[in-house]
Amino acid sequence: MSYRFRYLVERNFKVWRKLLVPSLIANLADPLIYLVGLGFGLGAMVGPVDGRPYISFLAGGMLCFSTLNSASAEALFSAFSRLKVQRTWEGILHAPMTITDVVIGEWLWAALKATLSGAAILVVMYGLRIVHGPGPLAALLVLPLVGLCFSGLALVMTTLARSYDFFTYYFTLFITPMSFLSGVFFPLHQLPQAMQTAAWILPLAHAASLARGLTLGDPMPWPWLSVAVLVGYGAAGVSVAARFARRRLTK
Repeated sequence: MSYRFRYLVERNFKVWRKLLVPSLIANLADPLIYLVGLGFGLGAMVGPVDGRPYISFLAGGMLCFSTLNSASAEALFSAFSRLKVQRTWEGILHAPMTITDVVIGEWLWAALKATLSGAAILVVMYGLRIVHGPGPLAALLVLPLVGLCFSGLALVMTTLARSYDFFTYYFTLFITPMSFLSGVFFPLHQLPQAMQTAAWILPLAHAASLARGLTLGDPMPWPWLSVAVLVGYGAAGVSVAARFARRRLTK
């Protein structure tokens, strides 16, 4: 790996800048609909959760959920388009760039874009007066870790995929179950003990714990362990993705 990956980040940013409005709508609409629709609609039915309005509880989880969605979309669909459909990766390799440079660049770009989506949810939380003061801004330090974690995992699937249909397995068998297991939509402690244990093995539970701790002041059982889990998943994912990409592009 060299520092040449920054040129790919710059290239993707310039392309994204031309499609800024539809890209932002695509990445922000779903989590905002979840937050407002479930927060006010379902919140009126379920009452307080852990001593606070349901929309406040949900907003802490949606910070991570929005970041996860954006990182996954960029590292799956957009990256696959550049790899398979447009063959951009192959074109870039004619320059003095390595496959690892390309994968690292895609990884960092997806994480940066995902951080923007999470930050938008934080702005909404301030607008709805869910959070106050400068303290919750510390969550901005966690969002890049969440982005790196899930973009790394998504790139593994991208380098294995032969068509867009392959991503259905990733969402159905991994993302959706993890989203409901990891305390995004309801408290983790309400689950059976076996499911709680399974949730803490997955990265989203650690991300939600950090986000709620920094924005809402909830207890964070193992903050440094949670950071290590996010970093570990992200680093492992991008390492495996680089190996698969090398195998795929050098056949």
